[in-house]
Amino acid sequence: MTATARVLVVEDNEDLRVAVTTELAANGFHVDEAADLASADAALTDGVHDCVVFDRMLPDGDAVNYVHQRSQQGWTTPVLFLTARDTVADRVAGFEHGGDDYLVKPFAMAELTARVFALCRRSGRRRPAVLRHADLELDSARRQARRAGVLLTLSDKEFGVLEYLMTRPERAVTRAELIEHCWDTSTDPMSNVVDVVVRRLRAKLRGPELIHTVRGVGYRLGGGRSGS
Repeated sequence: MTATARVLVVEDNEDLRVAVTTELAANGFHVDEAADLASADAALTDGVHDCVVFDRMLPDGDAVNYVHQRSQQGWTTPVLFLTARDTVADRVAGFEHGGDDYLVKPFAMAELTARVFALCRRSGRRRPAVLRHADLELDSARRQARRAGVLLTLSDKEFGVLEYLMTRPERAVTRAELIEHCWDTSTDPMSNVVDVVVRRLRAKLRGPELIHTVRGVGYRLGGGRSGS
């Protein structure tokens, strides 16, 4: 699985959505939820996901049509369709319209988790093996980060925050986002854990400053300029 892999689960049946979300979270995924295509579209516009699990028949349409439309626009995020429709024609339609995998209801949670793991690994291969920004390099597979060629000693949380920022360069990232993706669900969103980790990261990265404060929002990974 890619480090801190993020999955979007789109399912209008609340009980099934909660069950899937709980199972994936228990296996180390960061999970977002949506109950219809409109909510899914908003989540996909605002965030970066390694995989999307789509129930096919949603209150506002067939997810196959939505995925086909986004795929035509160059969207490449792996998609797993969940459906009670199990004919060969249904499965073929899912693959032809941008789906990467197809799981028929009812299904075993262990199988769903294994398929999501596989799709997230595929998504991870689409990312550069090493993330780079200015003179900063981050190798997710080796869990190593270097600044100007010097290996940095980072804690798991420091590495996770830095990786999340490096996948979103020049974008303001909220503290809530960082807590959601780098901490567990029991973390108080009003705590100062993010600020503490960022302060330690800045000290280890030294100057010129790369992690900039966005007042009232959170942080942004910017160019190697001085100041924040």
